[in-house]
Amino acid sequence: MANLVTSLCCVVLAAVVVAYAQRRSQLVSRNQYERMGSDVTMQCGSLDNDASVSWKVNGTDVKAQHRLEGPRLILTQVDLSHNGLYSCFQNPHGERRDTILLHIGIPPREPTVTCRSNTYPKGFYCSWHQLHSTYIPTTFEVDVQHNQRSLEVQKDSVHKNRCHVRFPEVFSSFPYKVNVTAVNALGKAFSTISFEESSIVKPDPPERVTATPIRFNPRRLEVSWHSPATWPDIDNFPLKYFLRYRPLIREQWQHVELSDSTSHTITDAYAGKEYIIQVAAKDTEIGTWSDWSVAVHATPWIEDPLPITSTTEVDFPTETKTSPIPSSNAPQKAEPPVGRAARVLTFFSPLLLGMLLLFMWSMHVC
Repeated sequence: MANLVTSLCCVVLAAVVVAYAQRRSQLVSRNQYERMGSDVTMQCGSLDNDASVSWKVNGTDVKAQHRLEGPRLILTQVDLSHNGLYSCFQNPHGERRDTILLHIGIPPREPTVTCRSNTYPKGFYCSWHQLHSTYIPTTFEVDVQHNQRSLEVQKDSVHKNRCHVRFPEVFSSFPYKVNVTAVNALGKAFSTISFEESSIVKPDPPERVTATPIRFNPRRLEVSWHSPATWPDIDNFPLKYFLRYRPLIREQWQHVELSDSTSHTITDAYAGKEYIIQVAAKDTEIGTWSDWSVAVHATPWIEDPLPITSTTEVDFPTETKTSPIPSSNAPQKAEPPVGRAARVLTFFSPLLLGMLLLFMWSMHVC
């Protein structure tokens, strides 16, 4: 008896679980991808063809051009405005039976693919993009072949449409074949390019370009720079450089190609004119020139003008003005010595006269 009760409980529990799972599956929205410009049919769950349902999009009545065929909603010539969350409700009680997240887009086209080595001879990278948006999520599959074998492809951590490949060997005569396939819910398309190792070598531009005027040389500028930090082995794979410069007042550039030096002295600058200067780099044997470096500006040395001095001195009459009474700390004018002696003599005259009378009196008494 106990076993029978346990079995019945298990059957009931299983039925409840199945019913809950079915109910849950009906409430969770499902994605539906459709091509732009097409007619779209959305089915309300697994209802029979004679079921009566109503539809809402994003919580409101469907206002776009449509028609109802039993449990189905048919939208005509859809575009991006038809994107949204569609819900269907079974009449007459209005119980929600299904939700559909509609995505309108287009199938992918052949991606544009380019490959370049700025870290020669370590490896190269390939990047790709769609010329036109698909409006729905699109992924890319990459396959690289060399000498009839597939090479390991490492996706870039920053650029989602880029991957890195290591050279399996240097100075290889076998071409590389790169295939990139764009895939989304509406279709797929691929592009394939083939190239030799030497044709994709292109360094990054030189770094830390500086231009300094040379003292007492009004037509010279000292230009220096550093090789790109991404170039891994400058000793065994040296770079050559291309310098261009022009004054801001002119449109025509002057050019200088240098073997492996990272400095150059411009000797034909216009005195006192501001210059714009850039540098490019290239492997000495293979590949193409880099892009131009960040432009720097500099002006040749300009001699400081001499101060203007007067060759003749002109005496101007002094204008007499009434000055305020000087303070006690202000320096005083020195008095003429004759005037001072006269005042001293005036001060001591009575004293001398008294002493003379006293001397005469004492002589008389004696």
